[in-house]
Amino acid sequence: MSFIGTAPEVQHWRDARRAELLATRNAVPTPQRRQWNQLVTQQLATCFPMLQGMVVGGYWPFRGEFDPRFLMRQMRDGGSRLALPVVVRKNTPLQFREWWPGAPTVKAALGLPVPTGTEVLVPQVLLIPPVGFDEHGYRLGYGGGYFDRTLAAMHPQPLKIGVGFEISRLPTIHPQAHDVAMDFIVTEAGVYSVDEAGLTLLNAAPVPPKAAATASAASAGAITSAPPP
Repeated sequence: MSFIGTAPEVQHWRDARRAELLATRNAVPTPQRRQWNQLVTQQLATCFPMLQGMVVGGYWPFRGEFDPRFLMRQMRDGGSRLALPVVVRKNTPLQFREWWPGAPTVKAALGLPVPTGTEVLVPQVLLIPPVGFDEHGYRLGYGGGYFDRTLAAMHPQPLKIGVGFEISRLPTIHPQAHDVAMDFIVTEAGVYSVDEAGLTLLNAAPVPPKAAATASAASAGAITSAPPP
């Protein structure tokens, strides 16, 4: 791979890879995608039981992403509070509003449902879907920068779990200063921890120690309800 240096070069490269990855993911047959969804759900439920009872930011699946809704229902049954992202204004951090099955929603951009009139929450854990992810846990998104701005504004940082499929893996996304690495990447192949050395496949439950420590820190320092605007 040739060296990519300037911001315009990186942007051009990312645009091309994003289009390729989306085309590949959209072409996955439904039975295969269903199997991968089940495996990712099982990995998350098995390796991250401490998410039960926490405030978890999920998402509504789009363009072949991992579908977290079954897991989200499980977590709610286990005492978690769930939230979905809401775009308040362009080029600003996301807001997270509480969601549960049957919660009032409206259709927003791209036709995705977002909660309306429910409490604004501050997630202690974020499930973040990548278009692509690389060997050091960096995530390639859709290009709007919403998750980058959101993570930059969150103190303390939530536990960041990238959830996707192995077909989305890249050697590098050529990370820039604004890019934030995930704490873990979960695919149908397993759970990967992220550290300075890159991705490490964790083959055994129970909860990875790093996950417990990070989640505990987020839980101790987080304000789970956002102040009124």
